[in-house]
Amino acid sequence: MRRIEATQRPVVTIDFENRRIEAMEGDSIAAALLNADVKSLRDTAVKATGRGPYCLMGVCFDCLVEIDSVPNRQACMIPVRHGMKVRRQTGAAKPLPVQPPGHAGTS
Repeated sequence: MRRIEATQRPVVTIDFENRRIEAMEGDSIAAALLNADVKSLRDTAVKATGRGPYCLMGVCFDCLVEIDSVPNRQACMIPVRHGMKVRRQTGAAKPLPVQPPGHAGTS
């Protein structure tokens, strides 16, 4: 994947499985990884088949990754942030526990 036009946006750096990847501020994680020639972002739960971004608009869930230790995040919907750590999601990740309303630490 390559950019169609040059841009003057600031460059940010993310960590993808101990690989430093530069992206433009405002890029989605999926776009940044595709631009860095990363094709597979997750492995399926049943056959461990590699999957990569498909729709790039939040519909298909083929781009699920772990971001800063939080699983089940759609790489196509989340903009890069300097210093974020992204990992391939392997299999089905367990959902995070849901806190009841009014629980300490929630709004």
